[in-house]
Amino acid sequence: MSVHGDGDDILDHDVAVESRAEPPPLYLIDASIYVFRAWHTMPDEFKDADGWPTNAVQGFARFLLDVLERERPKHIAVAFDEALDSCFRNALYPSYKANRDPAPEELKRQFAHCRALCAALGLNVLGHGEYEADDLIGSALRHARAAGHRGIILSADKDLSQLLHIGDEQWDYARNQRWGAHGVKARHGVEAHQIADYLALSGDAVDNIPGVPGIGAKTAAILLAHFGDLDSLLRRVEEVPFLRFRGAAQAAAKLRDHRDNALLFRRLTTIACDAPVGEAAPRFERNPAEAASLGAVCEALRFGPMTRRRLYAAGGLDFATHAARADEI
Repeated sequence: MSVHGDGDDILDHDVAVESRAEPPPLYLIDASIYVFRAWHTMPDEFKDADGWPTNAVQGFARFLLDVLERERPKHIAVAFDEALDSCFRNALYPSYKANRDPAPEELKRQFAHCRALCAALGLNVLGHGEYEADDLIGSALRHARAAGHRGIILSADKDLSQLLHIGDEQWDYARNQRWGAHGVKARHGVEAHQIADYLALSGDAVDNIPGVPGIGAKTAAILLAHFGDLDSLLRRVEEVPFLRFRGAAQAAAKLRDHRDNALLFRRLTTIACDAPVGEAAPRFERNPAEAASLGAVCEALRFGPMTRRRLYAAGGLDFATHAARADEI
């Protein structure tokens, strides 16, 4: 079945086959992509108790509730980007993500609200000053695999496809598209384990990684299909002019001239799986919701009664009981 359609039944054949064994899933949410989506799409009419906008956290809360109500995960972690300009990649390559404008204060505040909401719901929150959310997801998944889990990564980010092993899934929740390791090539033209090399060669404009000049996505895919990985390609670069694609000789010259940059860029595009992910590892069990914290978050964000009821229910709490207690206090 195609991964490019829409609908609840969209699932790659390899995911369907892999799911029969059903090892327990760890849900790994790439929070930033859903916070940013809400920031750009939700109206700015929502305000918190201090008058600051809450459109991003309102949208993120709706997404989070949909996931919790639909999946009822027992093992879950939500990764946030704290290393906006302090990531280890910035030390390696100062231009990394330099094309991005700093987040405005209105959005920074909402990220803090989103973290607080996740924590109040008993979800494991991941963040680190030197590692990005992708690294935290990769590191959590490494721990979880050792404990017998498979990963379900909620993100549309192609970088994260490099983490997929047999049994794992990536889920673009907004489009309801899901794919496993065998579905990566249909989407990106290379295998899951080649994603980092592919981006190092062809570049990644989103992260301000230029790649090797003259090596576009199509050429990068051809080279990796033939050589398997970047190391083999660079070691056997003298063979490139003899390949049957237009511009092969020029590609070989570019690869020789930019060999060091290609290796540097791969260090940037490779997800680090050794980041510290806290005491919740290796299984990342969901914790009980904390009624007082959840109530405080709802008050601060001025959530309406419908959203509050859903949040309390998602946290396994009785809304009427806790609301009555709050009124008594």
